[in-house]
Amino acid sequence: MLSSFTTPNPNPKFSYPMKRTTLENSRHVSNFNKNFHEHLKPPLSTVSVCQSCSLPISDAIEITTTPDLVQKSLVVVSFYKFADFPDHAYLRKPLKALCEQVRVSGGIILAPEGINGSICGTHESVERVLSFIQADDRLNGLRQIESPVSPEEEAIHNGHSTTSPLGAGEDAPFRWDHVRVKVKKEIVSLGLPTISPNERVGEYVSPRDWNALISDPDTVVIDVRNKYETRIGKFKGAVDPCTTAFREFPSWVDDEFQIAKPDNGQSKAVVESKVESNTEQPDVQERHKPTKVAMYCTGGIRCEKASSFLLSKGFKEVYHLKGGILKYLEEVPEKDSLWEGECFVFDKRVSVEHGLVQGTFKLCYGCKQPVSDEDMESPEWEDGVSCPYCFSTKSEEEKERARARQRQFAEFGVIGGPGKGRRPTTTRNDNVKKASQLSSSI
Repeated sequence: MLSSFTTPNPNPKFSYPMKRTTLENSRHVSNFNKNFHEHLKPPLSTVSVCQSCSLPISDAIEITTTPDLVQKSLVVVSFYKFADFPDHAYLRKPLKALCEQVRVSGGIILAPEGINGSICGTHESVERVLSFIQADDRLNGLRQIESPVSPEEEAIHNGHSTTSPLGAGEDAPFRWDHVRVKVKKEIVSLGLPTISPNERVGEYVSPRDWNALISDPDTVVIDVRNKYETRIGKFKGAVDPCTTAFREFPSWVDDEFQIAKPDNGQSKAVVESKVESNTEQPDVQERHKPTKVAMYCTGGIRCEKASSFLLSKGFKEVYHLKGGILKYLEEVPEKDSLWEGECFVFDKRVSVEHGLVQGTFKLCYGCKQPVSDEDMESPEWEDGVSCPYCFSTKSEEEKERARARQRQFAEFGVIGGPGKGRRPTTTRNDNVKKASQLSSSI
């Protein structure tokens, strides 16, 4: 008889019991190990094994690569997939180790509901990471968007730049020597665990069909992103919820569409979203909900949850842009586009335009919001310290800490001093050998 156990929580900050049979759990751990070693290519290093879960420990892996990986052109790939993934935590160490070995940088989130990430590297190295992820059947078929990297960004990424002489530092799309693989409760935080895109989502609309949908007068178009994103660009005629975080979206929907709880406990919309006057209305029923709701976001992931949420509230026709704004900007010619402005992205490019070329906005390192050339002419702008959007919210102590940070960057080219952002010159085995020599000489 198979025994059942609760998988230890690798991050006690969160609580997510994961029930698995011993046989089933062993199968997935074995697959992680097998896939990990298949995707690591020479030069390989000695890999230690965790005694409790038999997974390779990333700290034991030498961060060494062949020269050809460094010289090839780079790409940024954003990806995600919702899936039933209760043993997600087991993937963290081997995935991080592989990214470090092939010099793929960026950030990846693992959660019981799936995976979400954005990574940068050569085509070859990125493909090896994505293939490793999709070797798990549950994660096969990732939704992906690939963006080019400019020659200047490549130079910065590889540590050859007049503005960042010592290494990738703060200017690169992603620091080459830094990859984050985090374990969280959700891959995109809505704060409603009962909402699951694995169970139901709205209808996907391709970029080529999007214009016709949002031009329909019966369609209410909603931008699911946050205010700092919508400020620099959105689709023509779209409703902006003006949220500061995705978790605020459910409350906005309840307020905007006056979602009430009748006596029977079932959600019902009692006032239409586009009420143009305060005149008293008769008994308003579900027919006053918008006939069609079309939603969009950067890459599509937030819309999956948002559409699932709207369906749970009784909305009937819910649509969302497949691949998000990025796919639209990639596929729809500018002359046919209904997009206005630039699209904020969550990496050092800050914004992109049609064709996914880098936009004109820069990032305020004081608040991580996009700023224009005009914003930087403001007296409230101080490079690396504040901008017109955060100047009044920051204390003098916070500003002084930011100034110290900028002085480090001005002097060394990277934050934290000359040791940060450098390519490793020694391996872990070298350090062990040196420590052994030191102890024997004492």
